[in-house]
Amino acid sequence: MIVRAPGKVVLSGAYSVLEGAPAIVSAVDRGVIADGSRPADFLTPEVAASLNGHEAPWFDADELRGGTQKLGLGSSAAILVASLAARLPGIAISEAQRSEIIRTALVGHARAQGGGSGIDVMCSAIGGTIIAWHRDQQRIPEATQLPGEIYFQFFSAGLSASTAKLLASVRALKQSDPNRYENHIGTLRHAAERAATATRESDADALIAALREQGDQLAALGKDANAPIVTPELERLREAFTSHGAIYPAGAGGGDIWLHADRVAPSQEFFDTARTLGQTPVALRLGAPGLSITESAEE
Repeated sequence: MIVRAPGKVVLSGAYSVLEGAPAIVSAVDRGVIADGSRPADFLTPEVAASLNGHEAPWFDADELRGGTQKLGLGSSAAILVASLAARLPGIAISEAQRSEIIRTALVGHARAQGGGSGIDVMCSAIGGTIIAWHRDQQRIPEATQLPGEIYFQFFSAGLSASTAKLLASVRALKQSDPNRYENHIGTLRHAAERAATATRESDADALIAALREQGDQLAALGKDANAPIVTPELERLREAFTSHGAIYPAGAGGGDIWLHADRVAPSQEFFDTARTLGQTPVALRLGAPGLSITESAEE
């Protein structure tokens, strides 16, 4: 079976989702192809942790990269979801099989990465845009629609950030200064909750305001955790365009994908300044379909 699993962007809830906040995650029109009839050229840690010694299928994740650099679009989760699905027999993926893929992928992904929310796994398997929780060991996805009045423009910083290292730095702050950590996470949690409510109510202005607040707080969290969640280049853009909607990392940060969210597209001056700072626009369509078959074994 040949299957396709999309990448994702985290629009809201980065870091705070690990403390029970709702995250807004959207599948994108770039993804991973996996072919169950061909052996893998490379075995990712997540796939190895999920297949327990069984042969892994071949995959192609080039769409989720910019040259040799990952873009921060959830490639490890998409590779894992596609690899598990490509090994299935038959000509269709049932909902029961999709649920089992999610369950297996969540366990393997967490085992390989030492934890995590699992929202990228769920989004890759389900697709569309979801509000997702990770609470009391349960992961709950809720299908939603983004307000149509918001223009999302994505950029690549050209770096390949390590989410594991960023999370380790934030966890170290939690251990060394729990009060400061909770102040940051509490503010992020409240903003994430407002973002989820604004999305359900299709309130574009409230959603942009909640995203903007998260951008400010992610920058502050990074400084206290000594982690480059918001890179110097992104911080310069945020300072230069303070009235331009929300400018913030689309996920863990550190140089991967980031975004501008406003009622209008970024100005030409914004694009020019971003390019001067080494930031490259990335065209992405949100709400893409989830895991799907492109060719079955019987075709």
